[in-house]
Amino acid sequence: MSKRNREGTIGRRGFLKGASVAGAALGAASPSAAQPAAAPAAKNPVPLPDIAAETLPPLADPVHQSSGGGDFMLDVLKTLNFDYVTQTPASTFRGLHEAIINYGMNKQPELLSCTHEEIAVAMAHGYAKIEGTPLPVMVQSTVGLQHASMALYNAHCDQAPIYMIAGNTVDAAKRGFSFEWAHSAIDPAAVVRDYVKWDDQPGSLQHFAESAIRAYQIAMTPPMAPVLLSLDSELQENPIANRERLRIPRLPKTAPPQGDAAAVAETAQQLVGAQNPVIVADRMARTPQGMARLIELAELLQCPVVDTGGRSNFPNRHHLCQTGRSGALIAQADLVLGLELNDFFGTLHAFSDRIVRRMRQVSRPDARTISITARQLSPRANFQDFQRYQDVDLVIAADAEETLPSLIEQVRRLAGADRRSAFEARGKKLEAAYRAMVEQWKSDATIGWDASPITIARLCAELYDQIKDDDWSMVGNGNRVTWPRRLWNFDRHYRWIGSSGGSGIGYNAPASLGAALANRKYGRLSVAIQGDGDLMFCPGTLWTAAHHQIPILYVMHNNRAWHQELMYLQAMSNRRDRGMLNAHIGTTISDPNIDFAMLAKSMGVHSEGPITDPKDLAPALRRALAVVRKGQPALVDAIVESR
Repeated sequence: MSKRNREGTIGRRGFLKGASVAGAALGAASPSAAQPAAAPAAKNPVPLPDIAAETLPPLADPVHQSSGGGDFMLDVLKTLNFDYVTQTPASTFRGLHEAIINYGMNKQPELLSCTHEEIAVAMAHGYAKIEGTPLPVMVQSTVGLQHASMALYNAHCDQAPIYMIAGNTVDAAKRGFSFEWAHSAIDPAAVVRDYVKWDDQPGSLQHFAESAIRAYQIAMTPPMAPVLLSLDSELQENPIANRERLRIPRLPKTAPPQGDAAAVAETAQQLVGAQNPVIVADRMARTPQGMARLIELAELLQCPVVDTGGRSNFPNRHHLCQTGRSGALIAQADLVLGLELNDFFGTLHAFSDRIVRRMRQVSRPDARTISITARQLSPRANFQDFQRYQDVDLVIAADAEETLPSLIEQVRRLAGADRRSAFEARGKKLEAAYRAMVEQWKSDATIGWDASPITIARLCAELYDQIKDDDWSMVGNGNRVTWPRRLWNFDRHYRWIGSSGGSGIGYNAPASLGAALANRKYGRLSVAIQGDGDLMFCPGTLWTAAHHQIPILYVMHNNRAWHQELMYLQAMSNRRDRGMLNAHIGTTISDPNIDFAMLAKSMGVHSEGPITDPKDLAPALRRALAVVRKGQPALVDAIVESR
């Protein structure tokens, strides 16, 4: 046979023969130093190597130890009742990694493998918003933290507790050659310190035990936020000296801060006396009790509630949920009460031009304003996610959910018979307005029902039709699609977990998976509407879903573009009178189109699509949901209208 195969490339046998000849020629000292004749080539092809068999055994370790510092660290972490720990493997936390899988037998916490640190953090972000508790995330100190930084920033903006562990080799004399220097730092947390609530680098195992408990307390005290512990590799790996002297502190119960009694009484008086009050809730409902408490307050007052969607604060099918009429309500309100409202200025103002950046006040100049928020307790300077300053008449620096019981009690005490009669009349008007609003939404949803690409309204309607009888949870909505809030029934806190916080692309897919992981033990059906641009930031999320058998349905909102940016570019082109024909350049994801079904299949996820005919959507969703209900992930790639 020729040395070259049919494609014209050199074959393996020819390459080996050529390499042998070249090696002999290069290595020969003189013509007299000829090598013996090579043995005849084997007639049968050599089988592919067994990679596992070829793995070299570790060098003999001169020191044998039965335990290491990572074992004690794991003992401490176990007291915090972590179910899982996410990570992308790295050498600087190998001491703790080994302790988890061997000393702890990979149980509580169980190790979850992620293909990128951003995925690991975002999974913990989504998990925390369902379960109410953080997960540990292990990363390499420098490069790992930099990969994780975007997801950490999202969690900071979203007030989500993340428990970060960064491995680091502190002692320069103990670092190996090359990459160990690039993967170590004097102060690793400096990379992300502007958007973590607290960090520490323990110098001893006892120091670690105390800081580990402290970190958990700080992360879980409103306003919640990420924390970070930098763990020296030597501290993780070396034998434990004097184990009997080490003590694990207790985790105390921490009561969230409540509003000042006098300020709460004043707020109640203002609410009872107002003719047109409006309650606006953002990241208020930390627990299931949050929604129940807000329902009680709103029903006492028969007061409209605008739920901005930072969390699932209020049931959208309650007649007092007036989110769809927020503009009209704010315009006539004589009192606006903000509950953990991140953007009070944006609530009272509207942008009339996003390019020139003009804005106008939409609220009454004489409207009273009250804010109850724990955000006042933990301001940060550099990153400006706290929004523009708004003059507010009364600010109560406290956790809104924790303050509601005392506010409800005061309202109940102050509301006499005459005010209760006025409340009842107000409630009837609001109910009539709500019914009319819902009927309009139903009519609007039918527009373009049979169109291709598929309308977003039909996509959401078809999906809800097949999950409405399940105990479902919408764990992600990467494109901020509004149709579910109009067509679905969000009557429990876990139906919706809020958005990313920092609007960082790459959040939705892994955060949805983390929330689905939390939902798994409750038997809930997790679904996410997934943007195409977002998934391309972290496609490895799909592998983690398949590898750990996390049931979730991703429904692709595939418009083959970063469409928000496309619209901004169209507006800019139009302002400059240059036409909009070129606005697709740099803003579309096409030529070639991405086959997300094939991508998902390659990672072990059941997939359907791409689907362009709306008649094919329902059957594909039905098949995919059957897979999810059996405990596996699935993806349906739907080609949808641009916006």
